[in-house]
Amino acid sequence: MDAEERIARGMLYTESDAAFLADRRRADLLFEYNRTPPGAVDRRTQLLGRILGSVGRNPVVASPLHAAYGSNVHLGDDFYGNVNLTFVDDVEIRIGDGVMIAPSCTLTTTGHPVHPQLRQDYNRFSEPIVLADKVWLGSNVVVLPGVTIGSGAVIGAGSVVSKDVPPMVVAVGVPCRPVRDITDADLTQRQPPGLG
Repeated sequence: MDAEERIARGMLYTESDAAFLADRRRADLLFEYNRTPPGAVDRRTQLLGRILGSVGRNPVVASPLHAAYGSNVHLGDDFYGNVNLTFVDDVEIRIGDGVMIAPSCTLTTTGHPVHPQLRQDYNRFSEPIVLADKVWLGSNVVVLPGVTIGSGAVIGAGSVVSKDVPPMVVAVGVPCRPVRDITDADLTQRQPPGLG
């Protein structure tokens, strides 16, 4: 089985195995993006289109933006990403429409084996991440490999999301767990404690 198939199956692979992916990295473009003035909206949007795999309408991504590749990230329409957003996108990260991400969040598709002897040559595994439409991640959220967060879900600040989150729930904690449904009662209040 070749490296590309092992990566696609979520199996272990090394940095040497992944060398064929080097041309997909967008480090120089990220460097340029992070030094482009916030008011240069057209230029920033054009750069995002060259950095990311796909970008919907009306993206707002504050600098600095960090990505392992960039080319494996796909943003829907009306995306908002605040400062210090990090994509460890060794495989795909798919983000739906109307998603908001607060400061200093990390979405990492990649993890490493627990046993140190298996971490030679940066041995790792990668699994895709999906954020469905209208997801909101509070500040300092970490989303781990293979996670899907359902439409409309809200993830509280500081949470570590290691398992799938269903749609239309508030989920918080380390590890992150749903604590309640989002209902029409939420149309009349600001936000539950612990978010933002």
